[in-house]
Amino acid sequence: MFEAEAEGLREIAATGTVRVPRAVCTGSDHSQAWIVLEYLALGSATRGAMGRLGEQLAALHRVTSTCCGWTRDNTIGSTPQVNTPTPDWIEFWRRHRLGFQLDLAARNGYGGALQRDGAQLIERLREFFAGYRPAASLLHGDLWGGNAGAIVDGTPVIFDPAVYYGDREADLAMTELFGGFPHDFYDAYAATWPLDPGYRRRRDLYNLYHVLNHLNLFGGAYRSQAQDMIRALLA
Repeated sequence: MFEAEAEGLREIAATGTVRVPRAVCTGSDHSQAWIVLEYLALGSATRGAMGRLGEQLAALHRVTSTCCGWTRDNTIGSTPQVNTPTPDWIEFWRRHRLGFQLDLAARNGYGGALQRDGAQLIERLREFFAGYRPAASLLHGDLWGGNAGAIVDGTPVIFDPAVYYGDREADLAMTELFGGFPHDFYDAYAATWPLDPGYRRRRDLYNLYHVLNHLNLFGGAYRSQAQDMIRALLA
């Protein structure tokens, strides 16, 4: 997990688009594993800093690959995240994102309507992409408010990535899942690279992956949230 995180940080840093902490080293012994990162003193994430982050994230997303996925698997939280390179984005999302989480949920004992409706959604995925063929952009992969900020000089910074190449909308969708990003962030992103008009239809499709992952990690109310999201998407 830590080796993949370090490699992801290096991949983002190599683009020269948005600041990330430098990965110093990783290691392990018979009982523990660790990652050592550059210390960055975080300050207040001002509106100006978040606007710059929007611009820089759009620049990061301009870095593309011919395939979705990545050179190695990594983790989303503590859950394995499969990044097998796949030319077709919809197939990648079906198999290695929603399908993977639904299969894991079934193994964790979450069956019934979740699995029935989830299978129906997976069969209908292409309906959400009519007229839309996203580039395989370099993504942070776990971009919620707790993984972004600004250092004391006002420079935006992102950290704790779950890197892969895919639809840039997946990164933007997660920024909306738990909140924490101001209008300046979205305005600056859109001014740099406007989103497709169909983004609002796909936002919950992308965030369903993270809600299912929270179900598999924590259980509880995430089951009803996932089921509600699937029903809304099917409608």
